[in-house]
Amino acid sequence: MRKIVVTEFVSLDGVVENPAWTMPYWNDETAAFKGEETNASDTLLLGRVTYEGFAMAWPTSPDEGAPYFNGVRKVVVSTTLATVEWNNSVLIRDNIFEEIAKLKQQDGTDITVHGSATLVQGLMAHDLVDRYRLLVYPVVVGQGKRLFGEGIAATLKLVKAQAFRSGVTALIYEPDRS
Repeated sequence: MRKIVVTEFVSLDGVVENPAWTMPYWNDETAAFKGEETNASDTLLLGRVTYEGFAMAWPTSPDEGAPYFNGVRKVVVSTTLATVEWNNSVLIRDNIFEEIAKLKQQDGTDITVHGSATLVQGLMAHDLVDRYRLLVYPVVVGQGKRLFGEGIAATLKLVKAQAFRSGVTALIYEPDRS
């Protein structure tokens, strides 16, 4: 069975929204961590807001990651979008978590969720997340959408922790389903 892997840029106070505050910390260690995700994933699972931001940025981006993001299969969860136009994108509008559970049963490698905090909270509520890959930044943002919202509970086990020279910490967790 495929795994759903949530990847997030997180401030010390848990904010994941509009992560422009991450840019000063980008370095080779961060790029390598993100590259591991790219190499292990053949599908992106995105909420509407993240999809719209990615679809606006990646098609014209000169970044070395652009070929991956533009070519990879993208599954977009939205009840408000009528269509998804970005290359290789499909839309899930109904029976969202049942459809995602079916997606996990298909052949392939990891399904990666970038950002999409509201979607992640729904995935958590339906016990569909298999791994969290968090880059925790040494900043307190003070406001914004948090990854783990009010009423979201989980027991996780730490798989790996790595401190980067920049002060960013990479944390990999899996749900403790024991």
